Amino acid sequence: MRGRGLMLVAGARMGRARAEQENQMQQQAYQQGQQAQKQTAQPTPPPPPPTTVQKDPVVELQKLTDLHNSGALTDEEFAAAKKKLLS
Repeated sequence: MRGRGLMLVAGARMGRARAEQENQMQQQAYQQGQQAQKQTAQPTPPPPPPTTVQKDPVVELQKLTDLHNSGALTDEEFAAAKKKLLS
């Protein structure tokens, strides 16, 4: 009986050692994967500069007038927007 008990203890120790070794190998593989991913990741390019499109002031003024006539803009809002557009 005594020999069998020693074999069980030795077997359990070997199993734990093997599990720890596999765990370490998995951790190393994970870390290597993370490092490889960082090395291959390329930085995101900056967004393109905003384009400045010249708007036709007559068209914009007509839009403001339509908004004002529909009641979407008050007299004060219409005057301020018109002043800004024409300046």
